[in-house]
Amino acid sequence: MNTSFPDASHALQMTGKTALVIGGSSGIGNGIAQCFRRQGAVVHVTGTRGSADDYAQETGSDLQGLHYSQLDVSQSAAVQDWQPALPDLDILVMAQGAVVYRRQEFQSETFNHVVNVNLLSVMQLATRFYPQIKARKGSMIFIGSIGAYKSVVGNPAYAASKAGLLGLTRTLGDAWGRDGVRVNAIAPGMIATKMTEVTTQHPERLKTALESISLGRLGQPEDIAHLALFLASPLASYITGQTIIVDGGRSL
Repeated sequence: MNTSFPDASHALQMTGKTALVIGGSSGIGNGIAQCFRRQGAVVHVTGTRGSADDYAQETGSDLQGLHYSQLDVSQSAAVQDWQPALPDLDILVMAQGAVVYRRQEFQSETFNHVVNVNLLSVMQLATRFYPQIKARKGSMIFIGSIGAYKSVVGNPAYAASKAGLLGLTRTLGDAWGRDGVRVNAIAPGMIATKMTEVTTQHPERLKTALESISLGRLGQPEDIAHLALFLASPLASYITGQTIIVDGGRSL
C-alpha cells in the first residue's frame, strides 16, 4: 500500500485556511487564534463583549488581525441566532470556558451556567458548523482540562462538564471520522490566564501549584496553541477522538 505523507516543512502552514475560535478573545483561545493567524490562516474569534475595542486594555488579549464577533455561548438562543460571515470553514476551535469559585457551583443556577458554557454550547456549535467542516474535510479541537480526570473540589460543574467533553470528543471523533472530519481535544493543566489568577496571583497558592508541576513552571497559552496547530495540520491526519494532556507533568 502506498501512503503519502505531508512535507513537514510546510504542513504547519495555514495559508488558504479559515479558522473559527470560539472564546478566542483572550486566554488560551486567543493564543491559538494568533498562532493560526501567524501561520497564514484567516481567523475569526468570538467573545462576550460588544466589540474588539472593549478588549484593548485586557491582559492576555490580542485581537490584531483577527475578525471579531460578539457571542454569549451560555445562551442557547444567542448561539442559534448568531449569523457569522463564514462561507467556508476548515478549523473550529472551542475554547469557551467558565468556572465559578467559592463553592457557588453547588447552586443549581450556577451549575447550569457552567455546564451550558463548557459542554452544551460545544455540542450546539459543533453540530451547527459540522456541514461546513465536512465540506472542507477539516477538523475540530475542543479545549478541555485535566479536571476531567480527577476531583476538582469546590467546582462540581467544571469537573463534570470537562469530563463530559472528554466523552463527547471520543464519540464525535468516531461518528464524524467516517466523513473525513477529525475531532480532538486538549486537556491543559495550570495555564497562566485570567481564569487561573485565583491561584497565580496568590504567592502561597502559586507555590503549591508549582510544586505539583514536574517541569516547574506555569504553562502559557502558546503551549496549548502549538499542539492545536499540530492537531489542525496534516501531520495529525490519523488522529481523531483523542484528548491530549498538556500540563507540564502536573497530573503525574
